[in-house]
Amino acid sequence: MFGTSGIRGPVGDDVTADLALAVGRAVAAEGYERVVVGRDARESGTILGEALIAGLRECGADVLEVGVAPTPTVARAVPWTDADAGVVVTASHNPAPDNGLKLWTASGKAFGPDQREAIATRVDREAYDLKPWNEQGTLESFDGALERHASELTDAVSIDDPLSVVVDVGNGTGGITARVLAALGCDVVTLNGQQDGSFPGRPSEPTRETLAGLSSLVESTDADLGIAHDGDADRMMAVDETGAFVPKDVLFALFAREAAGDGDVVAAPVGTSMTVDDTLTEVGAAVTRTPVGDVFVAEAAKRPDVVFGGEPSGAWIWPTETLCPDGPLAACTLLELVADRGPLSTLVTGIETYPIRRTSLEVEDKAAVMDYVREHVHERYDDVKTLDGVSITVDDGWMLVRASGTQPIVRVTAEARTESRAQELAADAVAILEHAIEAGT
Repeated sequence: MFGTSGIRGPVGDDVTADLALAVGRAVAAEGYERVVVGRDARESGTILGEALIAGLRECGADVLEVGVAPTPTVARAVPWTDADAGVVVTASHNPAPDNGLKLWTASGKAFGPDQREAIATRVDREAYDLKPWNEQGTLESFDGALERHASELTDAVSIDDPLSVVVDVGNGTGGITARVLAALGCDVVTLNGQQDGSFPGRPSEPTRETLAGLSSLVESTDADLGIAHDGDADRMMAVDETGAFVPKDVLFALFAREAAGDGDVVAAPVGTSMTVDDTLTEVGAAVTRTPVGDVFVAEAAKRPDVVFGGEPSGAWIWPTETLCPDGPLAACTLLELVADRGPLSTLVTGIETYPIRRTSLEVEDKAAVMDYVREHVHERYDDVKTLDGVSITVDDGWMLVRASGTQPIVRVTAEARTESRAQELAADAVAILEHAIEAGT
């Protein structure tokens, strides 16, 4: 039921009001007595949110309703209100036909595997604790969440030399970024600023391809940079003052380098580029690898030596601020950095990138195929790790074979310091996977 980042899927198929009701019942039945609920701008979120709240209250949980808000606002609101959990009705960066549910702990971190499994088990068994009429939970609006999030963002950064910035909200919930930056004195222009869960301006996920409009606008104006969010604003990507998209691994390396010093550690999932490792080595810091998913990055970020964590998808975590990926915080942090240190294009100069090759193969039985890969890959390679999928490190690069959490495919990633070697490693990884598929048929 849960993927790497909550429950997601097409509305009316995988995600229904019945499912939202069941999850609400299960969360309350697990003993979460006070729950913060919010949603993104998708129209389907109205029905799903009502069903979720009904399930929570039906099993005795008191609900604090935030309304339409960024996911990091809702996650932060859980510890603010001494709540036991939070639920956001969102499909994050997924397309408009999708929606979903993401659950947050009392610390503002996403539910971990054990907590998710407990909810899934209750839903599967319909093991709820329905309350009589006089023991059902209450419903209360929490109207100050956005204002408090904005206040914490303002306190987190200091921009002495305000900049000109274009904020591509992507028709989602990230308008808080534009408001905060304007309050900090920046000259702010918004793009796709109207909340619309059909995402008419561009697809929800901010990528080089989907941010062509942002790049063009920044290039044609005197803006110092452009930033962009996904539908629920837990992600943030950027373009520099020339309109050039900042590659995801380069942005990761930039944030990590600024956060870390000698002896510090940065949390990053398997599949993260050597760009991050090499950049941190220059400042005496190191990387600790996690499984894919911001919950695992956040769990690692609880360690006292971990000062930053992220995923190249655009999810960035500063653990001293919050354990939730916070796109508006990332935007404000990047503006502070550019204001203090100079143009973004200059800041990323010298962060070396390497050729990466990615592909995937359709697989009927992902589990069996991955079991075969894990069992036999040691015959050819010495440095093999099975933290999430199978990662193989060689002298001049690495390979990763990993099953998708939501699709019937297995993905292959390879990176090396030269183009020819990256192609060679990718071919080797595909051959390993093809052999496993053949052995399983």
